[in-house]
Amino acid sequence: MGTAIKQFTDLFKLRIGIVISFTAIAGVAVTPGSLAGWKIALLGLAVLISSASAGAFNQYVERDIDVIMARTSRRPFVTGTLRHGPFWLCVILAMLAGSVSVAAMALNFTSALFVFLGAFFYAVVYTVWLKRRTWMNIVIGGLAGSFAVLAGAAAVDPHLSSQALILAAILFLWTPPHFWSLAIAYHKDYDAAKVPMLPVVVGDERAANIILGSTILLVATSLMPVFYGMGWIYFIGAASGGAYFLAKSVQLARTPSRATAMSCFHASLMQLTLLLVAAMLDAAL
Repeated sequence: MGTAIKQFTDLFKLRIGIVISFTAIAGVAVTPGSLAGWKIALLGLAVLISSASAGAFNQYVERDIDVIMARTSRRPFVTGTLRHGPFWLCVILAMLAGSVSVAAMALNFTSALFVFLGAFFYAVVYTVWLKRRTWMNIVIGGLAGSFAVLAGAAAVDPHLSSQALILAAILFLWTPPHFWSLAIAYHKDYDAAKVPMLPVVVGDERAANIILGSTILLVATSLMPVFYGMGWIYFIGAASGGAYFLAKSVQLARTPSRATAMSCFHASLMQLTLLLVAAMLDAAL
């Protein structure tokens, strides 16, 4: 039973989906106006299901490289636990269509469009078009998280606020250093699979320096909402999380290794969590 649950959560990348849903709710919180509780719940569900469909499609398409990488070699399409074929494509498409339809009917067209674009950018733009072609894959593909923020903001008001746009920009800037840290830790996997992640293309040392530069830009941008109406609660969350991520990025730049890369990766998650929670608390209080 435990194995089946793990395969289910892994197939649909539910941990990532929950984070993305959280960002959508943060988009609601920072947007002036209000949204009924049941609509917020449907928004979170729609974003979660659309994200899950994109995650499953990612694994459906990448089974040939997943088998090469130790981190992904036990995924169900690789092991044969799930049969690769048209059935799963239909399931994935139905999930996406259902989530977008729910958003369109319960919220509005603009919010539904952003729900769709989030899944499309991860499944098609990142997975199919960019991942095997360019180190810019995660930079452009990172827009998937930004669209979740915009989906939440548009659910309140289709005319996007400055706070929502800045938060979307923060998510866009957050994704590359977050993922590049993981890519340093799994450099050998990506190299074996011939996936041109940044560390494979430029080496771990240079990639670590780029991560540091990206983190500095991210932290500076994360403080901008203070000048657009966010208060001291947001400032404390953004500044403390940013300082922690920045410290780990400095450590990674000084000593590029799997250990420091994973430490930086986890720091990025802490930074985002603190920022989003602080944004929602600041808006609520």
